[in-house]
Amino acid sequence: TQTISRFFFGPGRISGVMKRQEVLDTETTGLEPSQGHRIIEIGALELVDRQLTGRQFHTYVNPERDIEEGALEVHGITEEFLEDKPLFAEIDDDLLAFAEGAELVIHNAPFDIGFIDNELMLAGHEQASITAVATVLDTLELARDLHPGQRNNLDALCKRYEVDNSSRTLHGALLDAEILADVYLAMTGGQVDLGLSLEKGASMVDDDHPVEHAGHPPLLVLKASADELEKHDARLADIEKQSGQCLYREFA
Repeated sequence: TQTISRFFFGPGRISGVMKRQEVLDTETTGLEPSQGHRIIEIGALELVDRQLTGRQFHTYVNPERDIEEGALEVHGITEEFLEDKPLFAEIDDDLLAFAEGAELVIHNAPFDIGFIDNELMLAGHEQASITAVATVLDTLELARDLHPGQRNNLDALCKRYEVDNSSRTLHGALLDAEILADVYLAMTGGQVDLGLSLEKGASMVDDDHPVEHAGHPPLLVLKASADELEKHDARLADIEKQSGQCLYREFA
């Protein structure tokens, strides 16, 4: 049974536990696994508490079949390029290990999940679905809820949320995952363009020290003043007095 959550709002920590997400995308030989189409690329980036950690999963896959001309025009990945790449059965355990316990953030999730589950079936893997080890958040459903009646493909969302996708001349799983991470953060809280490069090692943000990365200015960490903290605490006390409970205080 596929577990696809429509969207998530709120802080990254739930009951003091860090929220781990994997922003994932795939490229394929065509549009329908039922017609024998296969995965040729998988890319995923890790988010912990809405921060890119620098951990990623990326691989090309030999589909052992031809690529439709329409798909080739989209991603530009050729059969010749994939000849020496691993079969899905050689990378399936690594993919599941990377995804285990996380929430997968995917745009049009049924498409990617359908292909991944089909590959697991063809490989004869003991797990019938990646949703056995991870939950799924569909950002297309989220976008449709936020912007009903509008175009909500990734390019349209980049324009709407002013996310730079100028490097996207062709689709690529890892590049699309990076763009989707920016779009997702913008849709669910406005935090975007974290300055963490896929080409450089990245580290978690330290609350007391700005993080520096090559080519980017240090991240600025703004802390509440003593007066703001006092007013915040008073507001929480008022909520607790009126309702008898303040969940923020319990989870803080």
